[in-house]
Amino acid sequence: MRLYDRLFTEAQPDASERNFLELLNRDSKTVLKSYVEASLANAQPDDKFQFERNGYFVADRRITRARGRCSTWRCRLKDSFAK
Repeated sequence: MRLYDRLFTEAQPDASERNFLELLNRDSKTVLKSYVEASLANAQPDDKFQFERNGYFVADRRITRARGRCSTWRCRLKDSFAK
């Protein structure tokens, strides 16, 4: 399972004089080994589903059955970016 967070640590990285590379979120991509319900073994590429309290995911179309299933996090349930 791949979880993506914001690419930058600031909401408007181009608003400051700092180099945008300094503002990259080093934790913007997390890859997890996950266990899900057996029914998801039949998920087809681009199938969409929700994991409670986590968000909305989609079955990745680039991962083949031979390599196993991979889901990509598409949408947070609640946005809490620091203001």
